[in-house]
Amino acid sequence: MENDMKLNKQFSNNDLAARQRESLVHAPSELDLERERKRQKLFKILKSVLVYTFLGVVAIMSFLPFYWMIMSSFKTEPEYRQAVPTFFPHDFTFRNYPAVLKQATMGTANFFDILLNTLIVGIISTGLGLVITIITAYALARMEFKGKNLLFTLMLGTMMIPGEMFTLTNYITVNKFGWADTYTVMIVPFMVSIYYIYLLRNNFKQIPNSLYQAAKVDGLSDMGYLVKVMVPLTAPTLISVTLLKFIGTWNSYIWPRLVNAKEMQLITNWVSGGFTDKLNLYNGMYNSSDSLTTLKMAAVCIVSLPLFLLFVFFRKYIMHGVSKSGTKG
Repeated sequence: MENDMKLNKQFSNNDLAARQRESLVHAPSELDLERERKRQKLFKILKSVLVYTFLGVVAIMSFLPFYWMIMSSFKTEPEYRQAVPTFFPHDFTFRNYPAVLKQATMGTANFFDILLNTLIVGIISTGLGLVITIITAYALARMEFKGKNLLFTLMLGTMMIPGEMFTLTNYITVNKFGWADTYTVMIVPFMVSIYYIYLLRNNFKQIPNSLYQAAKVDGLSDMGYLVKVMVPLTAPTLISVTLLKFIGTWNSYIWPRLVNAKEMQLITNWVSGGFTDKLNLYNGMYNSSDSLTTLKMAAVCIVSLPLFLLFVFFRKYIMHGVSKSGTKG
């Protein structure tokens, strides 16, 4: 019995020694660990290079049309029409811009008349639309009434219908009301946006209900709570809605062209007008019916510049407002 115990103990010691030797054989050396770290570092560098190369190529491809538009606006028309295009103007000229601003391409209306139309429609429709959006979003987020969920569901359902399907019915309606060739026809049909109401409602629902209860204890009415508490807390989203609403008005094309005469259309319609050599920039080289592409490029640059500046100065509000609407808590 004692011999068996000694024999078992010897076998156990031998097995333990064998496992230790095996672990030493298979244990990674310091050199292997260093190689693995270098391999991972190289893989990370290659991945970053590929990602940034791809993003750089996409960025260049996205910027190329804007570069071509801007450079073409500073070219002469003969240079633009060359068989081999030039990527930088040989004869750099600013004459296209004053030539564009002085032309009346929309009947008797020039750029400044059309710009005034756009600002009037944009400011009024944005202001009224913002008030309607705030009140509706507050009602759907905080107030309790019968049929609220059903109403909200129906409102969301209208977002699935393409806007073009409303064009014909809206056109018939405004004609019956006699709104053609007025500012009203460009303001009233598009004051309400279900998307902006949905966006703001989500923001309102993120505000803790304890603030509402505290405001009630302090004697604030629902309207006071909305103006003094909820509006300041959702300021980034409200700025985003305001900017996007104004940009939408600025970019309107089909509806103003359909319902209004040329003198009452908006800035995007002005860009589509025919820009000819009315100031005789090229000494009669082009006739009065020959539209000059360099002038059109200058017009597009003029119209795009305000939107570009709005995005540069307010981009953080736009990004923060839109992203915050989908965040809970």
